[in-house]
Amino acid sequence: MTKPIKFLSVAILLMLALVIAPDSRAASVDLLKEAIQAKTKSLQEINNQILAVQRQLELKQGEKSTLEKELKKLQYTASQLDLSIKASQISIEKLGLELGSLRSDIDKTQSSIGIKRSSVLQLVREMAERARSGLLLALLQNKNLSQAVAKSQTIKSLNGQLALEVVSLKELNSKLDGQFKQTNSKKQEIEYENKNLKNRRSILENVKTEQQTLLAQTKNQEKLYQQQLTDLEKKQAGISDEIDVIEDELRKNFDPTLLPVKRPGVLAWPVRSPIITQKYGEVSYLYRGKAHNGMDLGMPIGTEIVAADDGEIMAVGNNGRYQYGKYVLIKHPNSLVTLYAHLSNNLIVKAGQQVERGQLIGYSGNTGYTVGRGHLHLGLYWEPSVRLENFPACNCGLVPIGITLNPQDYL
Repeated sequence: MTKPIKFLSVAILLMLALVIAPDSRAASVDLLKEAIQAKTKSLQEINNQILAVQRQLELKQGEKSTLEKELKKLQYTASQLDLSIKASQISIEKLGLELGSLRSDIDKTQSSIGIKRSSVLQLVREMAERARSGLLLALLQNKNLSQAVAKSQTIKSLNGQLALEVVSLKELNSKLDGQFKQTNSKKQEIEYENKNLKNRRSILENVKTEQQTLLAQTKNQEKLYQQQLTDLEKKQAGISDEIDVIEDELRKNFDPTLLPVKRPGVLAWPVRSPIITQKYGEVSYLYRGKAHNGMDLGMPIGTEIVAADDGEIMAVGNNGRYQYGKYVLIKHPNSLVTLYAHLSNNLIVKAGQQVERGQLIGYSGNTGYTVGRGHLHLGLYWEPSVRLENFPACNCGLVPIGITLNPQDYL
């Protein structure tokens, strides 16, 4: 058997291994695709249920504050977190299936590369053999000039074929490189979603503890609850008035020309698909008609919150039922400081830590003095004015204060 025929036989066998045997492989790939589609559908259904619970919480917002209402809100929140946990679990399963599909694609591409390399190698060998004979030897070995020229043309044809095969091989290698990158990306997504799953379970446990604590403190009596609520509102009003006095004093030495130029993109949105529920400067009925000192973004409790820009964690604190509840404060290199308040979990980061734009720093919640639904209060300050104040009357830890700015000027 001549070498070209032998090479052709090997190539055919390899292709048969890739084409005939993959009937079962193709069936597996189809099953994978169906499973991924099923997980995608399940995830969408869960997300729709989460939004439905969020709407129930928003409806409760306009009702008078009662113990029954508060317990109902906590019940809705727990249900919402249960759904978020299921969503994380489905996402992890879906990502695992997508990773399996990618690995199958990688196997297929590697097989194609193996066949292509064999083809290139054989072409190189054939060309080397024909090149050694040369045109003069071809003239001597053949009866006429036309046969010799035909052999010479065959070499040119082989050369053209080799060039095409080399280009095809490069394309396959590039495709394989892309598939490996996608695989690494999927692995990172799985790691990220596993972290979400763990943290959301922790948040759910905190909500259940909050329910038990509320019942224990009020002894399930409306009168006791209203007394506690009145005391809370009175102390919060005192804190708010003290903050106004301090911030008014700070503004006397404020030079707006030192601020970065107002333009979009200086800061990134700290959450996907942001929904603004209250803008900066709007009247805040929760704070007795005062102007809102930040921007509220509505979202289900347990939503991932990310840093709006590179910076250093200035503070990680907890004001309890007052002011900002659980918060994270980040100092940026451009004289801006961002505040992420009312979080359900702020222990993802710690003071002094360097963070990057888009890095996970916490989860949305409803802690502190709020209207009773999951949201993020995004505050923005002029960095030289920021300070952390202690208000002994409330025993609520350090509260961030400073000259506030409109976040929308920089998002």
